Amino acid sequence: MLAVLRREVRKWKTPIVGVVAEKTRDPFWVLVSCVLSLRTKDGTTAEATARLQALAKTPAEMLHLSVPAIARAIYPVGFYKTKARHLRQICADLIVRFGGRVPDTIEELLTLKGVGRKTANLVVTVGYGKPGICVDTHVHRISNRWGYVRTKTPEETENALRAKLPRRHWITYNDLLVTFGQNLCAPVSPQCSRCPLASFCPKIGVEKSR
Repeated sequence: MLAVLRREVRKWKTPIVGVVAEKTRDPFWVLVSCVLSLRTKDGTTAEATARLQALAKTPAEMLHLSVPAIARAIYPVGFYKTKARHLRQICADLIVRFGGRVPDTIEELLTLKGVGRKTANLVVTVGYGKPGICVDTHVHRISNRWGYVRTKTPEETENALRAKLPRRHWITYNDLLVTFGQNLCAPVSPQCSRCPLASFCPKIGVEKSR
């Protein structure tokens, strides 16, 4: 199924965090784009990230910006005022606690303001190329829809995948399923008639499809 998805996703847009990683090769901007992307569409996140990059390139430069200035730059991302506060605090912590460098372990990343397991895993995998499994709503939903796991929360899904999914698929699993979920395997009424995985998928929990 993953082999099929690798072919299919080429015709769809890469998730914004992956785009930022390819352009910058900078874990700091992977982290920033992850924070901005929560509850926000990719197009809005991309534009907000670009505006912020025009004002500051590093955590030290970001600290020269006020919270209102950061908020204006990232508007209209979801919860932009809260994210502006978090981003400034993250930059302060990176400088004071980590010498200006984004940590490369999930445990350390989780100590940063506003960083949860999804963001931490994305920074580790996309920013540093280290093994990790990022589980967002798409990964959680589709993994259960396939019957590959049977879990109730994203954290349970992450643990189940770490125990079951071959390690060679860990880094790419999120990008594949997020792209698939955004374009075809929707939460409600997925496009099963067009899905190249329809013959493999048990459609667990799907009540209506197109």
